Amino acid sequence: MRHEISVGSIEYPRRRFRECKLSTGILPTGPLNSITDVPGVLVGHCTIVEGEGALDPGNGPVRTGVTAILPHGGNLFKDKVRGAIHVINGFGKATGIAQIQELGTIETPIILTNTLSVGLAWDSLCEYMLEGNPEIGVSAGTVNPCVLECNDGYLNDIRGRHVRKEHVFSALYNATDGPVPEGNVGGGTGMSCLGFKGGIGTSSRVLEIDERWTLGVLVMSNFGRLEDLLICGIPVGIELKRSIGAQSQAPPGSIIVIVGTDAPLSDRQLLRIARRCQGGLARTGSVFSNGSGDFALAFSTANKVSDSDTSELSEQRYISDDSPDLGLLFRACVEAVEESVLNSLFMAETMVGRDGHTRLGLPIDTVLEILARHQVIG
Repeated sequence: MRHEISVGSIEYPRRRFRECKLSTGILPTGPLNSITDVPGVLVGHCTIVEGEGALDPGNGPVRTGVTAILPHGGNLFKDKVRGAIHVINGFGKATGIAQIQELGTIETPIILTNTLSVGLAWDSLCEYMLEGNPEIGVSAGTVNPCVLECNDGYLNDIRGRHVRKEHVFSALYNATDGPVPEGNVGGGTGMSCLGFKGGIGTSSRVLEIDERWTLGVLVMSNFGRLEDLLICGIPVGIELKRSIGAQSQAPPGSIIVIVGTDAPLSDRQLLRIARRCQGGLARTGSVFSNGSGDFALAFSTANKVSDSDTSELSEQRYISDDSPDLGLLFRACVEAVEESVLNSLFMAETMVGRDGHTRLGLPIDTVLEILARHQVIG
C-alpha cells in the first residue's frame, strides 16, 4: 500500500517499515503484519478532514477521527474476552478501565479518538451496545464502554468536538479483518509523533511452538520529540534535526497501544504482556513524559467469558506461568510495538492543520541514507 505526498517540489512515497527492507526483532510477522492477523480481530476507521486556515473554534479546521478495534465479530457483551490494561502514565481521559482492571474482561469494542471527543464516543458506543443487547439495564447489568484517546489539538479544532455518532458507528460497522490503513486515518488523523506526523500503526508476530499463536499490536502514536527518535537502535532524530532543523514542538503527547492475541492467557498474564509494551516504546525513543497519557490494553480471543455459561466453577486452559512460551510472547509484544510505532511514522503523510500548523511526514529517503551510513542496511 503506497501513497504519494508533496511538500514543495519534493515527493515522498509512503512505505511501510518492512517495504524499505528494514526489520526489527527476530520473530516472523503474520501475513498482513497487522493486528488483524489475530483470527477474528476487526479494525475500522472513520477519518474527518474538513476546512483549512485559521482556527475558528467549533467550525474547524478539522483533523480528527475514530478507530474501532473489535476483539471478535460477535456480540462482545454476551461473549466477553479476557483483558487487562496497564497505565504507563496516567495523564489521559480513558473510560472503562477501572472495570477492566477489576474483572479482567472487555465487553465492548475499543474506540480510539481525540481527548475532548471521549464523551461523545462513549455515548455512541453505549448506544451501539444497547441496540444489540436489549437486556442491558433490564434483565442484565449495565455496560462498560471502553474509549481511549490522545490529544490532536496541535492540528485539529479539538474544542469543536467534531466527532459524531455517525462517525463512531461508521468505524464500527466498517471494521474488517483485512489490511489496516495506517498513518493519517481514523483516530490517528491529527496525531504527531517524535517530531513528525504520527497516527495509526500496526504489526504482528507469529509463534510456532506446540501450537501456532499470533500476537498483534495497533498503536495511535502521538508522543515524543524529534531528537529522541530511534530507528533500529540508531539516533536518527539527532541526525535529522541537523539536516532539517528544529521542528515546532507539540505538547508532550501520548500513545495508546492495543495488543491482541489468540494465545490462551489469563487477565493477569495479559497484564504482564501489557507492561512489556514499554520496552517496545522505549526502543523508538519514548521517555513517557510527565504530561503524557500512555495506556496499553491487552486482550486474548481465547477463553471467552460467555453469558450462557452459568456454572459456578470455570475450567479454562492457560499457558503455564513458568512456560518459556510466555517469554516468547513478551518478546513478540516488544517487537510488534516497536514496529507499529515505526509503521505509524513511515505511513503518515504531511498534514497542514489549524493556523497553518504543519507536521511533516517522515523523510523516508533521508532516514534510509542515515541507516545506510550506520550499516543498518546495505
